[in-house]
Amino acid sequence: QLQLVESGGGLVQPGGSLRLSCAASGFTLDYYAIGWFRQVPGKEREGVSCISRSGGSTNYADSVKGRFTISRDNAKNTVYLQMNSLKPEDTAVYYCAAASQLSSGYVCYDSRSPDWDYWGQGTQVTVSS
Repeated sequence: QLQLVESGGGLVQPGGSLRLSCAASGFTLDYYAIGWFRQVPGKEREGVSCISRSGGSTNYADSVKGRFTISRDNAKNTVYLQMNSLKPEDTAVYYCAAASQLSSGYVCYDSRSPDWDYWGQGTQVTVSS
């Protein structure tokens, strides 16, 4: 069964850190660009960050630049999202997605793009004191 599984979410105080993991099962992440998205109830799923297949190219939404870092360990078949200096507005369900081919950089921020082949089930991140 081909799937992505996110982990690492939880409750953290403002200013704290979390590291999310996105692990693949049934396929190799080496051949996929990976995106992280987040969603709060009643809002569109928004793109947070994405990383190319090689890891040589990364993109970040303005709202997380300088605070979040995406990375990948292809040997472990896992992509990470290190989140520092967390704010209450970062509270959301975080999803990872895999694309064998990104038609443009804008797809990093477009959860509706057909480029995204696989999605995980999401992990909740809550930033609150």
